[in-house]
Amino acid sequence: MALLGTLVNGALILMGTVLGRFFHRIPQKMKDTIMYAIGLAVMVLGLQMGFKSHQYLIVILSLVFGAVLGEWVDLDQKLNHIGKWLENRLGASKENPIAQGFVTATLIFVIGAMAIIGALDSGIRNDHDVLYTKGIIDGFTSIILATTLGVGVAFSAIPVILYQGAIALLATQIDKWVPKELMDSFILEMTATGGIMIFAIGLNLTGLTKIRVANLLPGILVTAILVSVFYYFDIKL
Repeated sequence: MALLGTLVNGALILMGTVLGRFFHRIPQKMKDTIMYAIGLAVMVLGLQMGFKSHQYLIVILSLVFGAVLGEWVDLDQKLNHIGKWLENRLGASKENPIAQGFVTATLIFVIGAMAIIGALDSGIRNDHDVLYTKGIIDGFTSIILATTLGVGVAFSAIPVILYQGAIALLATQIDKWVPKELMDSFILEMTATGGIMIFAIGLNLTGLTKIRVANLLPGILVTAILVSVFYYFDIKL
């Protein structure tokens, strides 16, 4: 079921919001330690995915050229501009806490590499591990957000389900136009490239780095191009 990971992700956001309304005072030390633990787990998941590559040169080139493209268009900044636009449209403010909670949580849960990579994994491989992990992160984050921003956080589950679900459903149709051998190769290299990005997300969660992971996302497109070139020109490394 291609949408399973997305639905679990949405459900965990709702559960986190409900719990957050009951737990108003969570010690900061506990928040920090749990976030570090999640960050470490995310790094391990990213490494496991990264080691699956059969042609690691493709992974390196995808990340390098993806970073160039991402920084050139400044994808990270554009996504933040979308967030600011949403804030203005919904009138997020202290006087409108539901809108503020919805906007803040949506930006956190939707904008990021994990949402795209996880949805692709769900659609192409029917593997939901990335979205399950993202769901745990989002669930804990929603607990914290709900303690200060209220029930508006729960409404962020709607765009999460629509956004990730659309990507997952589109991904299920890819194999109808792509040869199986090419698809298998793309899945391996896309998984490895995405794994490195997820490892970077884990580093950011632990506070060790501030990598603009969104600017690496074009690397997924570069992976598809490189794998196709290697396949049709029978390049072996």
